Amino acid sequence: MRTRRGGVALPSLAAGVLMALSVPPFGAWPVAFLGAGLLYWRLLGLPLRARLLAGWLAGVGCFAIGLFWAESFNWYGAVVLVALEALFPAVAAGLSVPGPARGLAFVGAETLLEAARMTWPFGGLPVGGVFLGQAGGPLLGAARLGGPLLLTAALWAGGVAVGELVALVSRRTVRPVPWAGAVALVLVVGAGAAGALAPDGGPAVGHLEVAAVQGGGVRGYSAIETGRPGDFAAELAASGRLASVAPRPGLVVWPEDVVALERPLAGSPDAARVGALASTLGATVLAGVTEPEPHDAFRNEIVAWGPSGAEIGVFEKVHRVPFGEYVPWRGFFSHLASLAAVPRDAIAGHGSGLMRTPAAPVGILVSFEVFFAARGRSAVRAGARLLVVPTNTSSYSGDQMPSQEVAADRVQAVEEGRDLVQAAPTGYSAFVTNSGAVLERSGLSVQAVLRREVTLRSGATLYERLGDLPVLVLAAGALGAALLLARRAGRAGPEAQVSP
Repeated sequence: MRTRRGGVALPSLAAGVLMALSVPPFGAWPVAFLGAGLLYWRLLGLPLRARLLAGWLAGVGCFAIGLFWAESFNWYGAVVLVALEALFPAVAAGLSVPGPARGLAFVGAETLLEAARMTWPFGGLPVGGVFLGQAGGPLLGAARLGGPLLLTAALWAGGVAVGELVALVSRRTVRPVPWAGAVALVLVVGAGAAGALAPDGGPAVGHLEVAAVQGGGVRGYSAIETGRPGDFAAELAASGRLASVAPRPGLVVWPEDVVALERPLAGSPDAARVGALASTLGATVLAGVTEPEPHDAFRNEIVAWGPSGAEIGVFEKVHRVPFGEYVPWRGFFSHLASLAAVPRDAIAGHGSGLMRTPAAPVGILVSFEVFFAARGRSAVRAGARLLVVPTNTSSYSGDQMPSQEVAADRVQAVEEGRDLVQAAPTGYSAFVTNSGAVLERSGLSVQAVLRREVTLRSGATLYERLGDLPVLVLAAGALGAALLLARRAGRAGPEAQVSP
């Protein structure tokens, strides 16, 4: 019996929407398992072309909501982005072959294709990923074991458990595999429990008073490649409060690109003012700086001023935002759309992200970089005892991107076993512990100075030691085994189609 198109499209779209609702700002983490389960159930009995369609529609439902922030820059670019990103779950659904090992195929394929989405093209786009929704759930500790990919795999495994239960109680003509659901449930619970007990960065090796300064102001401006002229004055004004507080902070964190220059930093009045602030406070000040370069380029840097007022270190952002801070293949894309919103290309930096300061050795992840596990891991492996995220989300008028960034902060802090401090010019600024708890978060648009004592650590999590390789190997093994079993059983080709 032929499957009705609506019988594939509607459940698939609904599955994607449910997964999107688990991601901040909605943050309803349990519904992700319902969405994953609904998609897994819907794929039962479908031939290859129908599975591809179901996966793509689920991706559209997920990313049309999860990446809605892109619409504020270019609506037709956002449509293309969603359509392309949805190809990853489409391929994963196509690889979810039928048979008794379909649960293995589903989890393995979805995990591997999400890993691909996080890295390709143009360095990948983890933003909108379903792992962000689990930052608020009981699985978060599993990030200590396998980072974002283990959270992703655990979510899809939970979907297998839900989907097998639905298949068992429904009147589908495809035979359910109850043992697969039971095994998947055990794996999900086991990942959460093991993560809660896993090494979390070790005991404290020190403490540090830190201030995150948020100057405040209007959100939703269009100059996305540099800061606004008013940001610097607002940061100075807000930082003035610190001169009268006790204890004074040893580290002051300013946001990304609030020192926006049209000349080199060295010898500039802005550099002198930040140096004077550091000297007055007797603290290390980290501030985001943009400097122009020839040939329509610029540098996006985090510069450190020591307690003496002298510049003591510079880190240049490594992972740039494609079509935000630079345009890949600019000559080609200039024929397709106006690139006036990104007139200059940021120069890519290098290095681990570690900056050794008088306050502490800190790992710097500039804005977009916090979504990428490898950036935090490289800094911690190099010796960082605290993670610092100077960011600028002022160009987003809503709270979707700022909320997703705080979720990424939580995952990054847990997977690396480090406390984390984020500073944004108009929010959210936040303090996050190594367990992923948000101790304090500012409001949007307001001026705020957050102060906390953070814990410095030098221990390692399992994920910091091993990275993504174990999860990738297990996911590839699961998918390979499922494909082999399906082929041997002669069930990888077309099979009976069913109505929902």
